[in-house]
Amino acid sequence: MPDTTENPAARPATPPADDSAPDVLAVRLAAVVGRLLRKLRTESAESLLTPSQRSVLARLESDGPATTAALARAEYVRPQSMRLTLAALESQALVDRAPDPEDGRKSLVSVNDAGRATLAGLRAAKHDWLTEALTAEWDEAERQAVAEAVTLLGRLVER
Repeated sequence: MPDTTENPAARPATPPADDSAPDVLAVRLAAVVGRLLRKLRTESAESLLTPSQRSVLARLESDGPATTAALARAEYVRPQSMRLTLAALESQALVDRAPDPEDGRKSLVSVNDAGRATLAGLRAAKHDWLTEALTAEWDEAERQAVAEAVTLLGRLVER
């Protein structure tokens, strides 16, 4: 058998990857979704919120008031880390704290009007960038293809 380690041209050509093969598609999809999420985050960066702070604020908006411990569990962080995140949100006056009616020793954190307005601004910035990009970069046929892909991706995340 000939030695092909010294001469890359002598190596057998690797067939091109099948873009629709599940393992290849999984890698490509995860990479492009990650890049899209980072891009969307940069479009709303002026809010001065970290990704963790944004996530907690959005969770409080969608799920309602919660204790520090419950938020830590939901966000998969330690309670000490959640206390720091909540302290930052409180210092920006985006959340309120009130005694837990079921256990006065605990407190419930909730998003306030300023927090909701901040989230609305973040979402609007992302929406505006994405709308502009879809309008400027793609024609109707390409947007239709993206619409079909969005439907398929929706099915993927709902399974």
